[in-house]
Amino acid sequence: MKPHINKKYIYLIDGEIKIITGVSKEDNLIPKEYSLSQNFPNPFNLLTKIRYEIPKEGNISIKVFDILGREITTLLNKHEKPGSYEIEWNTHDFASSIYFYQLKAGDYIQTKKMILLR
Repeated sequence: MKPHINKKYIYLIDGEIKIITGVSKEDNLIPKEYSLSQNFPNPFNLLTKIRYEIPKEGNISIKVFDILGREITTLLNKHEKPGSYEIEWNTHDFASSIYFYQLKAGDYIQTKKMILLR
């Protein structure tokens, strides 16, 4: 999913001035494979964002686990259509630590590490 930019930018490239007046969003792109991106920012203080892509409609879950592998919260558990998504985790009730987040979609499972610093 590409961002929409309303600002004008001027670049000097190889001695020529290039003016970019905008970038349009491509809504109709369906991902070709499952993908779980690294959370951003990482490390983080209070809020972090997690992006994921799914190529097929189905039940999706994103869960967070502590360093000992215990499930501590479910960020998402719902039926989703193919596309690119982003969710935010507000960690106001959690302590500084290393956490793991896991995307499950059908037979696909991927886990990534994130660091919460207070």
